[in-house]
Amino acid sequence: MGFTFIVFILLWLFQILFMEKFYTISKISDVEAAASLIIESYENDTPVNFSENLGKIAMENDLCIEIVDRYGRSKYTKEYSVDCIIHDKPNSTYAYQLEIEKNGNYPIWRKLQNAHKNYFMVLHGCALGNTDNPDGYLFINTALVPVGSTVKIIKRQLMTVTFLLLIMAFFISLFVSRRIARPIDNITLAAESLAKGNFNTKFDGRGYLEVKQLADALTYAEKELSRVDRLQRDLIANVSHDLRTPLTSIINYVDLLEKEEIENETAKEYIGVLSRQSARLKKLIEDLLEASKASTGNVNVNLTQLELGILLSQALGEYDEKFSKSNLQVVLNKTDDLLLVMADNRHIWRVFDNILNNISKYAQPNTRVYIDAKRNGKMAEISFRNISKDPLNISGDELMERFVRGDSSRNTEGSGLGLSIAKSLTEVQKGKLDIQIDGDLFKVRLAFPLSE
Repeated sequence: MGFTFIVFILLWLFQILFMEKFYTISKISDVEAAASLIIESYENDTPVNFSENLGKIAMENDLCIEIVDRYGRSKYTKEYSVDCIIHDKPNSTYAYQLEIEKNGNYPIWRKLQNAHKNYFMVLHGCALGNTDNPDGYLFINTALVPVGSTVKIIKRQLMTVTFLLLIMAFFISLFVSRRIARPIDNITLAAESLAKGNFNTKFDGRGYLEVKQLADALTYAEKELSRVDRLQRDLIANVSHDLRTPLTSIINYVDLLEKEEIENETAKEYIGVLSRQSARLKKLIEDLLEASKASTGNVNVNLTQLELGILLSQALGEYDEKFSKSNLQVVLNKTDDLLLVMADNRHIWRVFDNILNNISKYAQPNTRVYIDAKRNGKMAEISFRNISKDPLNISGDELMERFVRGDSSRNTEGSGLGLSIAKSLTEVQKGKLDIQIDGDLFKVRLAFPLSE
């Protein structure tokens, strides 16, 4: 399209600005060439041959030719052009002869208005023979045929051709661009699906060799990613399963030791450490299994109608003690509207539990926690806001990745899986969870479609 526009602009500029000037220059060039031939024939040919050549040159170039002696008397006259200025009246060339003599016998050019026609003519005059003592003078006259009407016709033709070609170029470019863009768009959509974790994505690269090669490469990458993801999930599942058996034995023996009457205080302290760390390890293994299942959607979901406000109040009741220890004051803003959603009671409880547990661990003590529950169009929204006790130098998306924790020092007990699990469990219930971080302000937003 761009090249087409440039071509048409150049054509239009040539026609409008330069065509008439180009025609005039071309006509003058033709007259100069004819004058050179006449002078050469005058110097080399016999009078008879010269007269014949003169007539031939005049006829081929549509010229009026007049040759006079030094006294202005006509010697040769050849006319093959209409309304010649030099033949209008006797001695019509005498004034131009005097002008050539005053100019040192140098050639002259004149653009003159034809008295009978509404157009201009070109007059060329020069000396014949020795310029110091010329034998006579040559005058050539030709019409500058008006090109205005021709230009108008060409303009109309150009307008029509331009319009038709622009329409054709538009539809051709539209067709070609769509044909090229369609397989690329398909690959882009497939790549976005793959980026979201859908490893069953198919890449269609039909149409062009390069696009097909790209699709084949992405298909291979998808297969490799699918294989790596499957191996990862299998590894987590197998390792977690293999760890649970010995861990259960450790926990049981620790329980037995705690029931024994041990007088050694150091030993009691060691048993207490073993009890806490084994419980922590058990929680980590459970989180690993749940994160693996949730991220792949491999969880059982039993959707029933639930009232989010009631579930939220119950979950907050479970964390009264933990919030009190950190002197966290909960400010709950809940509308009187029922927030009825289709969700799984067990999974949504786990979502609330993970979010509130994260707040209890990482919120700045002696601050407020703001919780808002409301309708927003066709969605039920619950937002959690608190001030973090540690600097948050990562984005909300990064914080929801596996094994990423809010405290870089890792002073608190946690696996870094809580928010990732919460997000995955929310999405399997057709909800949405996102995190916003603004300085030390930490905000979690939950949204579920209303069942009404």
